[in-house]
Parts: sequence; C-alpha cells; structure tokens
Amino acid sequence: MGASVSSPNRAEDEEGCGSQSSRPSLGDIPESCISSLLMNLDPPDICKLAMVNRAFHRASSADFVWESKLPTSYNFLANKVLGEQNIAAITKKEIYAKLTRPNRFDGGAKEVWLEKCSGLVCLFMSSKSLKITGIDDRRYWNYIPTEESRFKSVAYLQQMWWVEVVGELEFEFPVGSYSLVFRLQLGKASKRLGRRVCNVDQVHGWDIKPVRFQLSTSDGQHSLSECYLHGPGEWVHYHVGDFVVEKPNEPTIMKFSLAQIDCTHTKGGLCVDAAIICPTRLRERLEKS
Repeated sequence: MGASVSSPNRAEDEEGCGSQSSRPSLGDIPESCISSLLMNLDPPDICKLAMVNRAFHRASSADFVWESKLPTSYNFLANKVLGEQNIAAITKKEIYAKLTRPNRFDGGAKEVWLEKCSGLVCLFMSSKSLKITGIDDRRYWNYIPTEESRFKSVAYLQQMWWVEVVGELEFEFPVGSYSLVFRLQLGKASKRLGRRVCNVDQVHGWDIKPVRFQLSTSDGQHSLSECYLHGPGEWVHYHVGDFVVEKPNEPTIMKFSLAQIDCTHTKGGLCVDAAIICPTRLRERLEKS
C-alpha cells in the first residue's frame, strides 16, 4: 500500500515538460531575420527594439539596416561634413547618427543635416556665405553679433540705394521637393535689462517698392516673386521658390537672390540672417517658428 506506483504516463509527462522548456523564444530568432524586419521600421522604432535583448541589439546595428535609412546620395554629404577617412572608420549607424545632427561645413558658414522622417536635406547658409552688394563698406553694412542667429551674427544694413543679396550653391540633394526661404528682420534686436528690444529707427524704404526674390537651378527650374518686407522687430521667413530633385547622385547648381534696386529711394534697417533650404512639407512649420 505504501509502495509508490509509477504512472504509466510518467515518461510522456517528462517529455512534455522538456518540450515546454525548449519552446523557441525571441532569442532564438536569427539575427539576419531580425535585421531584415528592422529595415521596414522607422529609426526611433529600431532603437526601441534594440533594447529587447542582445540579439535585437546586435541586429539593430547591422550596416544594411542603417544604409536603408540613408539617401542614396549620403556619400556626398558624409564626405563633405565628415571626410573620407572618417567614413571608412565608422559604421553606417554612426554615419546616420552624425548626419541627422547639424554639421557645419565651408568654414562654418553653412550647416546641414538629414531630416529623420524623410531623409531629405535641411541646409542653412549664413549671411557670410552670401554675396551682399557693399558688404565691405561699413557705411552701408555691418556684421553684428546676436544670439538670435544659429551662426551668432547677422548682416545689418544701415542705409543704401541698391540692395542685393545673392547666393550660389552646388550640392547633391536626395530626391524630393525642396523650398528655399530667406530669414530676415526689419530692425536691430538687442537685450536691455534682460528683455528683448528692437531698434527700428533706421527701418525705411521697404514700403515703397517690393523686394524681388528669384531662384534658378541648373536643370531649368525658375521661380520669381515679389513681396513687401513687413513685421518690424520680428524674424520673418520669405519664400523664394521651390525646386524638385528627380535624379539621385547628381549635383544641383542653383542661384538665388533678393533685390530692391530702385534707386529713387534709400532702404535701411534690414537684418539678413540666412538662406534656408528645407523639405517643402516643412516650410509651413518653419515659417511659423
């Protein structure tokens, strides 16, 4: 009676327990399969899944995963801001991380980065990278320091008859639609007792004739518009024009300008901060900033 009786199904029970302990888990998925899955996700989601386990972490660092998030023209941009030697020494994930942060080039006069969601370029060109008529004559123009510019200085016009600001650029843009705007302000801003004040005493001439904005590209795209400058004391983004890049890995050469060259009256009190190229879908957000 006290003897133990073996269950006829004991071997099956033990086998069943063994099969439960050997059920596949996330850690059993091949890294190559995980990487192929991650390619279809956005970068923020890839980074989140990298924390699941070691296999996901390793898979999330695969070069082909992050190369799929980079535009086909990324080598041009990487060479310009990182240099060829640096590119060869780092992973595609590191290249992506670096290119989606603002990077200065051309002696610090320009700043560029990849917009994370679209992979398109955002590019800022400082006033010092633009050709400004009379900029070397301090009777007309001065560079003034300010914390309101990402480049820490702006070109300020005191007074002049002929006002012309021209930009030229050769760049390989990822395929997509872009807008170009000027960031301008009427008046000279400063801080007084910790508060922002804007001197508009020298602002004049901008309500008599409109400013003409022009954009042309090497593949025949053109834009022309006119606008009166407005909003003294406020930074305003003036739309110059749009252009479309259809062919990857080919340079786009562009020329753009703002001009008010009616010599019947003087103009003054203008701050020129930068020319900005951004994905067209972001222009509205930029103009509200």
